[in-house]
Amino acid sequence: MEMPEALRDVHGSSAMEVTLPSGDTATLVTRYQDVRALFADKRLSRNIARPDCARISKDNDLFMDPHIDPDPPKHTQVRSLVTKAFTARRIESLRPYVQEVADQLLDEMAAGPRPAELNEAFAFPLPIKVICKLLGVPAEDRDQFRGYVDGFLAVTKLPPEEIGKARQNLWKYLGDLIEAKRANPADDLISEFIRVRDEDDNRMNEHELHFWCQGLLIAGYVTTASQIGTGTAVLLNRPDLVREIQADWSLVPSAVEELLRTQIMGSSVGTMRYAVEDIPLSDGSVIKKGTSVLLSEEGANCDPAVFDNPFELDIRREENHHMTFGAGIHYCVGAALARMELQIATESLLRRFPSIRLAKPANELPRALGGFMEGFTEIPVDW
Repeated sequence: MEMPEALRDVHGSSAMEVTLPSGDTATLVTRYQDVRALFADKRLSRNIARPDCARISKDNDLFMDPHIDPDPPKHTQVRSLVTKAFTARRIESLRPYVQEVADQLLDEMAAGPRPAELNEAFAFPLPIKVICKLLGVPAEDRDQFRGYVDGFLAVTKLPPEEIGKARQNLWKYLGDLIEAKRANPADDLISEFIRVRDEDDNRMNEHELHFWCQGLLIAGYVTTASQIGTGTAVLLNRPDLVREIQADWSLVPSAVEELLRTQIMGSSVGTMRYAVEDIPLSDGSVIKKGTSVLLSEEGANCDPAVFDNPFELDIRREENHHMTFGAGIHYCVGAALARMELQIATESLLRRFPSIRLAKPANELPRALGGFMEGFTEIPVDW
């Protein structure tokens, strides 16, 4: 399990034309310097609900909501409200709960059948319990919510009618939950967003409230879950690195960052943009006005101009300023929460099961196909 071979040759030029599942074409930008700059470039719009913008898939209008303005100044105004909810104090206050959930799941895993399937036993339950607690989703709704999210993030793996049904069901579920919270507010983020929205609808309207609750639930669950599972599989494929961490637990944070750099579980389709002006790149080429653009975190994270030996998994790597959480005004608001969960998950798992190993060869682990997330779908482990 190494970095994809195809990424080894992308840095000869800064951009290339790619074909999306829809059949539309877009420009994929891969150099770190350009990707980082474009994340903050006002000439590159996140508003892709345009008739001439490339579609990710013919059957899924993922990230294309015509009622949401993802560009400044409106985006900046709404995002500032969301960012305030993800304060360092609030995230840190969750640490004991995250550790408690991790320990409970590992207890159940130890008492269960062997080999254990890591995704279902640990990687997915941990972040979904955490994000549901943070936002205020009832525990009994977790499985239902997970099914809706899987359908929402499908690109080609489900029929169009199933994708549409999942999206409708998720939207309706959240609408019902918001109304329930409005009637009976609690100490959670959804209740806080409702209070902000109801006090001044110029700051966040009802659709924006709904949209952000949906986005935070999805991003706070599935990306972290996929990274815990697949990142752990990558690590277990290198027993020497596992032993190195177990000999020095202070390496956990840098190991987590390196796994984030090298094993991105999402897809660049999540960073679709639209050029509203011509934009020159570092190699002298120009993104033409009207071009659909994808910013490749994967490519940026492999750029040899920034990372020494970029295709080597180096858990002691310093100055690891990877692009996995994005950059600029669209930097992931949940990055601190994800890091905390990943660190707790990694250390807790390796402490509880010192001899944990993959129960089948790494090259036989199945990958998810046809969806926004591309992690391993089954990770059997034993100890």
